[in-house]
Amino acid sequence: MTSELNRRALLRRGAAGAVAGGLLLPGTAMARRGRPELTHGVQLGDPRPDGAVVWTRADRPSRMLVEVDRDPGFRNPRRIRGPLLTPDTDGTGEVRVAGLPAGTEWHYRVVAEDLDGRAGSEALTGHFRTAPQDRRDVRFVWSGDVVGQGWGINPDVGGMTIYRAMAAREPDFFLHSGDTVYSDGPLEESVVLPDGRVWRNLVTPEKSKVAETLDEYRGQYAYNLLDDNVRHFAARVPQLVQWDDHEITNNWYPGEILDSDEYTEKRVDVLAARGFRAFHEWQPVRRQDAVDGRIYRKVSHGPLLDVFVLDMRSYRDPNSAGTSPERILGARQARWLVDELARSRATWKVIASDMPIGTIIPDGDRIEGVANARPGVPNGREAELARVLQRIAGRGVRNVVWLTADVHYSAAVHYSPERAAFDGFDPFWEFISGPLHAGAFGPNDLDPTFGPERVFVSAPTRQGASPLEGFQHFGEVTIDGRTRALRVDLRDSTGRSLWSKELPAAGR
Repeated sequence: MTSELNRRALLRRGAAGAVAGGLLLPGTAMARRGRPELTHGVQLGDPRPDGAVVWTRADRPSRMLVEVDRDPGFRNPRRIRGPLLTPDTDGTGEVRVAGLPAGTEWHYRVVAEDLDGRAGSEALTGHFRTAPQDRRDVRFVWSGDVVGQGWGINPDVGGMTIYRAMAAREPDFFLHSGDTVYSDGPLEESVVLPDGRVWRNLVTPEKSKVAETLDEYRGQYAYNLLDDNVRHFAARVPQLVQWDDHEITNNWYPGEILDSDEYTEKRVDVLAARGFRAFHEWQPVRRQDAVDGRIYRKVSHGPLLDVFVLDMRSYRDPNSAGTSPERILGARQARWLVDELARSRATWKVIASDMPIGTIIPDGDRIEGVANARPGVPNGREAELARVLQRIAGRGVRNVVWLTADVHYSAAVHYSPERAAFDGFDPFWEFISGPLHAGAFGPNDLDPTFGPERVFVSAPTRQGASPLEGFQHFGEVTIDGRTRALRVDLRDSTGRSLWSKELPAAGR
């Protein structure tokens, strides 16, 4: 309810968020009084048939304890002793709840217990469904891009209400397609809109400048969790989280040296290490579940769905003009993707890509995305994607759908070898949805190399449009357990479907 979200409550939480980069220790005044406090709610991540990840953060060194029960009254709970919440992880911690029956509803509550075991925090609760192992309906939502272009938590409009609209869809999980925070996007307390209205932001110290230190990167994630809508959603909907560029800085690539006066630390590799650590501390993602201990991984959701979460940021070559073959996935990740798709026995294979394939995304006079803005045979990063698409087709993989965000508008794009510069791949759909809560842009031009055709778009005419202008989006995927058909709805910030498409399942 938006009434929960008032400026006084937000400012109180802002004070709690300000300690995100400086965990209160036993020697401080607050740590000497009372009992531990869970400062930023609870989050769920990576649901599996036997459980999910549960995350929280405490204001002082303490022990994380989780109880799960089928009964919301917790009359017969199973108790899981979690990690110590210490300054080393900024007070954050996560528990992998496992061993639960598939396809069942579970209630959970989280407590931080002080180190002598005598006092515990107030319990925070939530609920989730374990992934099924039979053919039942599946529903999930996806989007990306949060608190970008200067649009932060505005208490006057109830905060980031799109999260309430997504929660109302009662999805099995949420695929967060990157730009989960804007570490390079400082906020101002007020912004005057072109029509004279004033947008007001809650601002914390970490959001008043670009992030450079570990504490400042931690503060980006702490900020988003000050919003009641986000916390309500995170406690009830497991997230599959990936990253893109703004978790570190705009359009970054390994080895880059920044020339911006906003940064005193110019080495992107140093910034990326700090941002990566904060990402894993503050998101409900376990490093051990990723193939390489970083981001990319496969998450299965029963016989109808496998999700392949990509990382197009960590292994790319420098942004260039895209005139010679380059990497964006890297050889190991590209090989993993093809092999795991071929091994998958799920009806539908969703590739969660942090960037679109055929949309031209420039970086000045260089290329930031895959498409190189040059018609003809695949080159630049297109060459690596072309090999992936060819190998997928060659190994007989069917029912592949690509989902992404990044470009701050919503669109449906169909790719076909009949329109492409080469014909070694099967036709497929790519669905784009965003932003969740950021400036709206687009639509970008398409590169014809892979034969894209845009069949729907929802985008503003004014670039950088505020959330008040109605171009915040999320997408929804529903798989029918009986027919195995997959339906995509591209929705606005209220949950209204703007466009839909049903895809029948092919043989494999």
